[in-house]
Amino acid sequence: MTGLVEYFFVAIAAVFVIINPLTTAFVFASLTTRASEAEREAIARRAVVVSSAMLCTFALLGSVIFQLFGITLAAFRVAGGLILFGIAMGMLQRSEDPEHEQEGDKPSGRIADDISIVPLAIPFISGPGAIATTMILTSEAPDRWHVVVVFFAVMLTTISCYYAMVNSRYVIRFLGDTGRRILTKIFGLILAVIAVQFILNGLGEALGTFVEMHGLGAGAAGD
Repeated sequence: MTGLVEYFFVAIAAVFVIINPLTTAFVFASLTTRASEAEREAIARRAVVVSSAMLCTFALLGSVIFQLFGITLAAFRVAGGLILFGIAMGMLQRSEDPEHEQEGDKPSGRIADDISIVPLAIPFISGPGAIATTMILTSEAPDRWHVVVVFFAVMLTTISCYYAMVNSRYVIRFLGDTGRRILTKIFGLILAVIAVQFILNGLGEALGTFVEMHGLGAGAAGD
């Protein structure tokens, strides 16, 4: 029992830190500044459901899925980084001047759905780092109860993300319109940096794999 409790704390610490519900909440607040309360709750709920399903699926079948489609974690990192970078550029360039707000700019159900899945659920909550972490935790789990502990850690963290996102409205109300615009620009910049880091990590991992394979090939040729 002690080992199971220790593994739970290891799992919850690893998953919680890599997902970081607080950062997710601030990005959510920046992306949903024009959404109503009902839309915000729907977006947060859908993002948590999708990300939880993604993480649990990859925790059990991640290596099989990657092998089946010939996908590497490095490629997933780069793709996720490119998606985040595009969203970040939209946040940095978007005008929030009320005079320029058109009726069509308000989030519809379709836009809300898009935001909840991309970029919130994928790749922000269930990003490459979170997927890799859950895959490693389940692969190192000595028995099924430790795997259950990993799932519980994932669910606890994603639920924390939901409440953090829903309650981020208080931050928006406190900041006001000017603060909201500043927050959007700041987190657009931070999101751009995170996106670039995703891409660099993916490219670095791919380059390292290439160099390693090339070295092995050279060694084999020398033999």
